[in-house]
Amino acid sequence: MAKVSAPLDPAALLADADDRLAHGMPAPQCELDHRNPWQLLVATILSAQAKDSVINEITPTLFQRWPGPAELASAPIDELEQVVKRSGYYRNKAKAIRECAQALVDRHGGEVPRDHEALINLPGASHKTANLVLGVAFGIASGIVVDTHVARVSERLGVVGESRPEAIEAVLCKLVARERWIDFSHRFILHGRHLCTAAQPACHECPLAELCPSCEHEPIDDWRARSEREGRLASVRGDHEQAGLPARQPAKPTTPEPEPAKPAKPPAKPVRPPPSEDDF
Repeated sequence: MAKVSAPLDPAALLADADDRLAHGMPAPQCELDHRNPWQLLVATILSAQAKDSVINEITPTLFQRWPGPAELASAPIDELEQVVKRSGYYRNKAKAIRECAQALVDRHGGEVPRDHEALINLPGASHKTANLVLGVAFGIASGIVVDTHVARVSERLGVVGESRPEAIEAVLCKLVARERWIDFSHRFILHGRHLCTAAQPACHECPLAELCPSCEHEPIDDWRARSEREGRLASVRGDHEQAGLPARQPAKPTTPEPEPAKPAKPPAKPVRPPPSEDDF
């Protein structure tokens, strides 16, 4: 296990963690492909319970057929369902993005609003959706985006003990300076997605190893070198070959050694019945 440095207060720990990740990821990017706020909004709604890579395979066809809110609002629902089917929960999602498109046309002139309250009142848009769209598309820090990766990394660092995303965000927003919120969100997302994974986290390659009470393996070389390698990995969305890094090897399953065979017992001797008087 890695030697963890003297405990910092949670705010200082998160600032140090963000600085270390920023060394390799100075300008982290959202991994949902988009060309404008409208496309980002739709992609974010579709990404619920789905991988960004899957959504990135769906949206080119989606936006080619229905490029804007007006076109999508009039899309036949059965055709729309087929296009987004691979995103999971596709009937609900097709309905949500079509109703969202209609709401944009009716309420906002076909434009994505730059207001948190207006965004969360759109069909299919959540608080997390609003934080992400405002931060990425408009540079507005309305909150910290808490997805499964941010929640996991924060828990492993020991700074949150909550499980609900809203509660985790409330804690993080108190501890992290507002000017950090946007990039902090994406650094923690990328760190959790590519390094601090749910299963078999790469603790030996982690730039935060010396800060993390959950670190399971001794880190290799300097944290700056680790951060730079993570930055290369994030820049190519986790493709180790493109990043010039060796592929991660899955941990070998630990199987208990078989117990030594016990020596066979000698066959039991036949038990003779007690002698009767006639045997004498």
